[in-house]
Amino acid sequence: MQEKLLPYFEERSAPVELLVFHCNAFDLEQFCRWMHEYKTSAHYFIAEDGEITRLVPEDKCAYHAGKGFWRGKTAINARSIGIELQNQTLGQTPYAPQQISALITLSQEITCRYDIRPENIIGHSDSAPDRKPDPGICFPWQKLAQQGLGIWPAPTSDNTRHNQAALPMAALLARIGYITETIEQTQASACAFCRRFAPQFITPDFDIPHLVDHVLPDNFDFMQNPQFLKMLRCVAEAYPALT
Repeated sequence: MQEKLLPYFEERSAPVELLVFHCNAFDLEQFCRWMHEYKTSAHYFIAEDGEITRLVPEDKCAYHAGKGFWRGKTAINARSIGIELQNQTLGQTPYAPQQISALITLSQEITCRYDIRPENIIGHSDSAPDRKPDPGICFPWQKLAQQGLGIWPAPTSDNTRHNQAALPMAALLARIGYITETIEQTQASACAFCRRFAPQFITPDFDIPHLVDHVLPDNFDFMQNPQFLKMLRCVAEAYPALT
């Protein structure tokens, strides 16, 4: 691991309980120039070849998540460690195997160090569904969950508990952790859910500037699809209830 420390951080105001994955289309030098321009940061950067660079010490609060929400809490930066991955299509195409291998090793070390629970391992789009599309539809969530990093549901069936099947869509999304206070937030959260668990309902957008500026689709017809609702119920069942 190499270091290229950025000056954009502050002291932590809360214990670490979240791990947040991001992606960007830049190599390390371009990414750091962009960080200096906007005075933002992340704790780690993982290049396509798997090289890991520490940018901010873990005991500091990096500026990587912005305004966000997860499982009833805000102040995502203060409570998280952020990892940036290089991907020129913002996760619209698969990540390099060596990059994911490095991510798994690093993430396992971090989650062990801070006892981060699987339900608190998230993507940027999970905590900011109306603003961010990363780490994208090709991020290998299922593979990470198999390594103890995050949650992936068992194959869908018709045996979902009756009380989960009866819950409205917004309640199911909220059980997972998404924000659902308004109709617009519920729609955005449904899209973030699809990017993570049901990418077949999200059309890839290879026009990166367009993707960044148009995170949400023009319509939300997929929200009425029985297969989407079935997957949503299955995932919600896999997450622990909020306390």
